[in-house]
Amino acid sequence: MGTTQLKMLKLLLLLAFTEICTAKNDITLSVFTVTSKSMTVQWSGHTGASSYKITATPKNSPARPVFAQFSGNSVMGSVNSLSPNTVYTMQLEAMDNALNVLSSAATEETTAPEVPSIEQAYSKHSDSITVEFTEVSGATSYILRAESQTGDFFSETEVGGSPGTVEQLQPYTGYRLSVMSVNKGGRSQPSYPIKAGTVVMAPKLNTTSPSNDTILVTWSPVKHAILYTLCIIQEGSSTRHKLNTTDTTVTFDDLEAGTTYCIKGTAWDSEGRAGDDLTICQITRPPTPDVTHIQVTQGRSLGIAVYWVKVQGAENYMALTSNSQNCTTLGVSYCNIVPVECGQNHSVSVTAYNSAGPSSPSQPAEYITYPCPPENIWVEEPKAGNCSVVWDEVPLVEYYMAFIKRDDGTEKSCNTTGNTCPFFCMCGYTYLTTVFPYNQAGSSPSAHVRNYTTIPCCPQGVAVKLVSTETLEITWLPVKGAELYETTATQTNDVIHCNDTAPVCALSDLQCNTAYSVVVTPCSELRGCNRTCTPHTHETAPCAPEILNMTQSNNSTYRVLFTTPNTQNTNYTITAVGHYDTHTCNARNSSCELTQLPCGSTYEVMAVATTAVGRSLPGYSKPLETGPCCPTSVNVTQVTQAMTNVTWSAGRGARSYITTLTSSRGHAKCHTLDTHCLMGCITCGTNYSVNLESISRTGHKSECKYRGFSSNPCCPTSVKLYRRANNSLRVYWRSLGPQIQNHTVELYGTGANYTCIAAAGSIYCDIQEETCGDVYTVVAAPVGQNGMKVSFCQPRTYSVPCPGSNAGMVISRGRRSVD
Repeated sequence: MGTTQLKMLKLLLLLAFTEICTAKNDITLSVFTVTSKSMTVQWSGHTGASSYKITATPKNSPARPVFAQFSGNSVMGSVNSLSPNTVYTMQLEAMDNALNVLSSAATEETTAPEVPSIEQAYSKHSDSITVEFTEVSGATSYILRAESQTGDFFSETEVGGSPGTVEQLQPYTGYRLSVMSVNKGGRSQPSYPIKAGTVVMAPKLNTTSPSNDTILVTWSPVKHAILYTLCIIQEGSSTRHKLNTTDTTVTFDDLEAGTTYCIKGTAWDSEGRAGDDLTICQITRPPTPDVTHIQVTQGRSLGIAVYWVKVQGAENYMALTSNSQNCTTLGVSYCNIVPVECGQNHSVSVTAYNSAGPSSPSQPAEYITYPCPPENIWVEEPKAGNCSVVWDEVPLVEYYMAFIKRDDGTEKSCNTTGNTCPFFCMCGYTYLTTVFPYNQAGSSPSAHVRNYTTIPCCPQGVAVKLVSTETLEITWLPVKGAELYETTATQTNDVIHCNDTAPVCALSDLQCNTAYSVVVTPCSELRGCNRTCTPHTHETAPCAPEILNMTQSNNSTYRVLFTTPNTQNTNYTITAVGHYDTHTCNARNSSCELTQLPCGSTYEVMAVATTAVGRSLPGYSKPLETGPCCPTSVNVTQVTQAMTNVTWSAGRGARSYITTLTSSRGHAKCHTLDTHCLMGCITCGTNYSVNLESISRTGHKSECKYRGFSSNPCCPTSVKLYRRANNSLRVYWRSLGPQIQNHTVELYGTGANYTCIAAAGSIYCDIQEETCGDVYTVVAAPVGQNGMKVSFCQPRTYSVPCPGSNAGMVISRGRRSVD
């Protein structure tokens, strides 16, 4: 074979090998499931394959490979006889009829561990079964499978090892149980199942303690139970008592009072299996306490404190009196019953309580309360200075203590078994009397207080002063024995203005500018009033004047007329208060003048009277408004030939303005709230007088005159543009009014601009044109007296052709055509 032929053969072999490699890589393979001794794979089909071969080769093991072959229509297959817990390389080959490999794929997976076996299964609780099984090598966990024998329940529970527990089962029910081992590859086949059942439920015990030495236990019958076992143990003791019964009620007696017992209940089925157990604890009722002491207590209210000996197992206590009053307490051996009635003789008993119920009540213990204080206490004074305290007798009293205390601190007491106690009483004092009864429980904690006041004396240090225009305040030193004071004035027909216990009074609503004689009379409820006291005289403030009228004397002076309701020599002050200033005038007659009042101002004007006693209240104020101020400057600007814009500065006090331009040819007027106004109907070349009215918000007006205004000269009319033979242009117009102004003519062309000035009286203006055939904008305007051209004359546009080109024709463009 030549060198060239050898190279061609190598090239063909390389291409064939490349095609085979490409074909072998176009099929996919994955593991579907594994068991301990088998592995099922699935693949994507290959076009043209007539069969598939699966080879399982153990990895890291000397075992021989295992293979299986399947038809070309298969996409899933299993390889059996594998070793448990072994990593296999699974290779798939797609072959044609000649057994040529068309494509291949490979993957790795581990077989499940060996199948474990159950050693035993048992139930200790009614909702679970515990399974003991053999653990196998390579298993990472195990799955316990439970199926009810009736087929209506199935569950799988994953556990880490033996033993494992299946929960959430039904009581007294049979199940089939199996176990599977698990590793990362999958799970093994289930073990051979065994049968086991759950036990019965525990009885649901209910306990009560009918007495302090018994406990009654009851429960509902447990399904499938034929026997019950109860075990009772005292808390803190190791002694147990057990009994079996088929009943659902058991009574434990001869128990200790106030002691906790725990009772465990278990049910047994017909196979002799013990079911769940349930423990419940119950305390017996407490023993009966003994009352040791009763004490009457004092405080805001009368009460008794009951003491007793604590008993075992008691949580709280209640003391109950024979008249149905009670008190309760937690943990302590006493309580207080408040309030109790005075002068009573009753008994009290104590009952202990805990969660089981009450104990028997203790033997009643007798007690007596303090005597009640006498309801009626009074003082008798048959003769001045000879007084006695007298009271009503009360029951359960051994003797009385009477206390008489004078308001200056002097105190006297007497001890008696009777119901009267004499003492010496002085005029002008208040005496407080109290009587306390006593018995074997002690004295009454409280007593009624009665006071007695001798006739009072006239007050000293009486002072009368004016506190407002029509109110007099009278003060005096307190008087011994006076319970209240009557204050009167002779000028008010001795009407009582004050009837109070305080040494102060205000006589109000009096007449102004009047002298009053004031009398302070001290009184006591029992002895009456002392009517021999001396009067004191004082005058009230002057009456308030009222403004009658205000008239304007000149631009800044106003005359005020007012009433004079007071005595002679009363001074009157008129005050005008504005936002920024105040003006006053004084007089003793009925008028005065306010001067130098500025324009555009508003004032509140009031009148006040003054005497040696004081000032009157201000009279009712009246508003005073001066005329609004004229604007300091007015400016008139002509906007168009027939329209002007008038502006002015604001005038203080003015809200609106009326502006008038007046001439022999007519006038223009506007009324506005602003400080400017646009006015039409203006005649050009006319002199106008300028007048303005400032109007306040209340309608006050001020007439204002300003320097006159002359409107601009009139714009010319019939403006025309002509071409002349000497290449010059002539602008012609007509003037309105007297021809006393110069005119300026301006031409604006696309090639050049021209200006010429015509003297007064002239009606045309010639301009030498440099280039022909241009379009011109023509403005002809008069020149005012100030030398300024009138700016609002309208422009006109003309097209002027060159000579020989339709010569003599002028075309006007723009707003207006050529006349």
